[in-house]
Amino acid sequence: MSADASASFIKNEDSPRGFAFALTAYLLWGFLPIYMKAVAHISPAEVIAHRILWSLPLAGIVLLVLGRTQDIKVALRSPRMLAMAMMTAALITVNWGTYVWAIGAGHSLDAAMGYFINPLFSIFLGAVLLKEKLQPLQIAAICLAGLAVIVLAFDSGGIPWVALTLAFSWGFYALFRKTLPLGPNQGFFLEVLILSLPALLYILYLEFVSGEGHFYRTGFSDTAMLLGCGLITAVPLMIYANGAKLLRLSTIGIMQYIAPTMIFLIAVFVFHEEMGTARMIAFPLIWAGLFFYSWSMLRTTRGR
Repeated sequence: MSADASASFIKNEDSPRGFAFALTAYLLWGFLPIYMKAVAHISPAEVIAHRILWSLPLAGIVLLVLGRTQDIKVALRSPRMLAMAMMTAALITVNWGTYVWAIGAGHSLDAAMGYFINPLFSIFLGAVLLKEKLQPLQIAAICLAGLAVIVLAFDSGGIPWVALTLAFSWGFYALFRKTLPLGPNQGFFLEVLILSLPALLYILYLEFVSGEGHFYRTGFSDTAMLLGCGLITAVPLMIYANGAKLLRLSTIGIMQYIAPTMIFLIAVFVFHEEMGTARMIAFPLIWAGLFFYSWSMLRTTRGR
């Protein structure tokens, strides 16, 4: 859920169709914690395996409709592209696994903070790895995010690993995904294709060896929810990918706050997670940093 993931599809003007696509995707991502809470009695590893496996046919159908299967054949014959896709697949698996665990374990607020931190971490990555020049407001934004992390660490006696894992894994995923010479739909299909075999083997192990699987052993409800993991994974990603191509980067940059804001509100008012003093300090620091980031981005866009 990052603006950086769509940087190669920047438009100089916004399209109402693109806005509708992006808004739909962010709203679906925003409501995702409710779905993940409903499968919290299932282990995160099993949920992730089903997210991967049932995303594969949906992503494949999209490529067939778009007539872009040739891109996958080219990628499969390129060791370099396969290695890059394996790296992004590993990063997205870490991100998904941490997110699913966080929602089920009552750490939705930490998940929201992770996705709030993500754009600021992406700026930091750009400066460190891509040697991009930071503007004063961007430096201030990164400092505020760092201060928020220090406040949380001081309060808990350790680093806020859920928020940082989500921010770091998605930030690096977006960075490396931009270097993979494939469109968003093709790249997503290649990633789940790579992950599908280990996911299938793990599901078969749970169902037929350990007997701990939930796909058909525990009733229709669990089976339907696990099948639905493919829909809730693939559909928002593909809707977002098509919307991002029709919007300016600055628009996507602002809209990306929709999902973590919804996660934050659901955590507080639906899941009744406690804010606590540290979070009541840390979240405003992050929001102030995001304001500086957004203002800097909008000012740069106007200048161009």
